[in-house]
Amino acid sequence: MKNFYGSIIVTVVALIIAYIYGGFNAVFITTILAILEISLSFDNAIVNARILEKMSKVWQEVFLTVGILIAVVGMRFIFPLVVVSVTADMSPMKALHLALAKGNPETPGTYGYILQAAHPSIAAFGGLFLLMLALNFFFNEMEHHWLKLPEKMLYKVGQLPLASALISLIALVITAEFFAENPYTVLLSGVFGIITFLLVDGLGQVMSNHGALAEAEHQTGKKIHTATKLTGKAAFVMFLYLEVIDASFSFDGVIGAFAITADPIIIMLGLGLIGAMFVRSLTVFFVEKGTLDELVYIEHGAHWAILALAILLLLSIHIEINDVITGVLGGIIILLSFVSSIIYNRNH
Repeated sequence: MKNFYGSIIVTVVALIIAYIYGGFNAVFITTILAILEISLSFDNAIVNARILEKMSKVWQEVFLTVGILIAVVGMRFIFPLVVVSVTADMSPMKALHLALAKGNPETPGTYGYILQAAHPSIAAFGGLFLLMLALNFFFNEMEHHWLKLPEKMLYKVGQLPLASALISLIALVITAEFFAENPYTVLLSGVFGIITFLLVDGLGQVMSNHGALAEAEHQTGKKIHTATKLTGKAAFVMFLYLEVIDASFSFDGVIGAFAITADPIIIMLGLGLIGAMFVRSLTVFFVEKGTLDELVYIEHGAHWAILALAILLLLSIHIEINDVITGVLGGIIILLSFVSSIIYNRNH
């Protein structure tokens, strides 16, 4: 429980603020948004945990402090403002005034309406980033296979040069051609999503290897690889990698929240303060308990959920998909992988 004390305190404070701001109705909507964010983000916590376990205790604390500020203020408040500002060609201050005016997202010119209009670009960027993330996992050699046939087939496909990028580009072209009203915008956003993943993933791997090697040389004087926790520049790069991944997972929740409320303050309290804080607590809990090593299929379940999320994001460019469907589907996949892991442990 010690991992969740901070999240519980933040939840109480956020609900008090919501009550002062808008009464019991605001408390209710904040709670709904928090539950939505947590249900959508179990896969996020599992992926984050695998990266965070490579980092030193100090940087894990940075993830819980600075990282939560980026998640709350950056992704749940500033990011929608920037999107509205760019999309509607208005100043950030005017976008802020428009946000505070709330307004029905179905009404043209309102904050929620403009943000929804930018959904295809956001979905293309986030969908392609997450697609690359999932494919990269399945294309690597694994000690265990959960869904044996598809995972072994994906591994064979992954042996082709630049397989994840090629498949992602094909998916992007199909999406832009058959699902997008503005193919050029979707293509451009999707390409940026692919490039962003290649940059942060490549830089993260380089710095991770460099950090571990440098520490090993410092301690032994020999050039050997080790499982030493990352510090310094290597840890900083991995922290940035974590934040980019976290942002990509947030896109569907941030946009979907406007179907529930157009109030940016309530969205920041529910999705940001409560939801994002619990996701970080779950991440640290998984790291400290060694959950990913004990439950051999849980990462597989998380990445199948990510793959499903990526596909749903791309489909949502043309088809309206309720976030509840995304959350339930991801939750079921992860639950099944959890049960499979327990059965595996009992049999071995």
